[in-house]
Amino acid sequence: MSAATRAEVCAVACAELFRGDGEIVAAAVSGTVPALGARLARMTFEPDLLTTDGGPHLTAEPVPLGAPAGAVEGWLPFRDHLWLVLNGRRHVVLGASQIDRFGNSNISCIGDWERPARQLLGVRGAPGNTRVNTTSYWIPRHSPRVFTEKVDFVSGIGGDRGAFELRAVVTDLAVLDFGTPDRRMRLRSTHPGVTVEDVVARTGFELVVPDEVPETRSPTAEELRLMREVLDPRGLREREVPG
Repeated sequence: MSAATRAEVCAVACAELFRGDGEIVAAAVSGTVPALGARLARMTFEPDLLTTDGGPHLTAEPVPLGAPAGAVEGWLPFRDHLWLVLNGRRHVVLGASQIDRFGNSNISCIGDWERPARQLLGVRGAPGNTRVNTTSYWIPRHSPRVFTEKVDFVSGIGGDRGAFELRAVVTDLAVLDFGTPDRRMRLRSTHPGVTVEDVVARTGFELVVPDEVPETRSPTAEELRLMREVLDPRGLREREVPG
């Protein structure tokens, strides 16, 4: 089996976000790679994780990307989903147009709120997600435009504003977390072929960088097989993180 691509390394890093979560809903809403990661986690080391077909069906088995649900073991309409959100029974992986060193994120607008240069999604569910749910982020293009000194609007709150738990940020370059005394963003690992200097140069604020930064783990042979033959045979992951 050929070596893992960058997209596959990212998918495994997203799977690792859910390690130890047990029987909660994995809401990987920010892209193909985290959705693949959640389903991979369930098929390997987190069998109790609850995954959906992308809609209201809780599926008996992880569904391949883009495929209809097979056997369904539960129904999760929006009102019940909100109950899970409010009671912290969910781990959500969000995206961000901007994110700062404390994990405050912006999906609302770029520029001044009164006269923005670009209108985005609005806050959506980001305030509630970050206040009462475990939250991670997936950023497919690591750049200073995203990792910025100050976000133009706070959609999702960071550790300095009372976030419940910001677990990690996975990007196309690295994995970052907030495991510092003041909850500042820290470089946890760099993906194969990426240097610490690469990550620092593409981050718009000062990262906490440990003396030793390990390499993000590569997929096992079984994880590669599951991604390539079962969960994403169409290779959708490669469109999100081109090799």
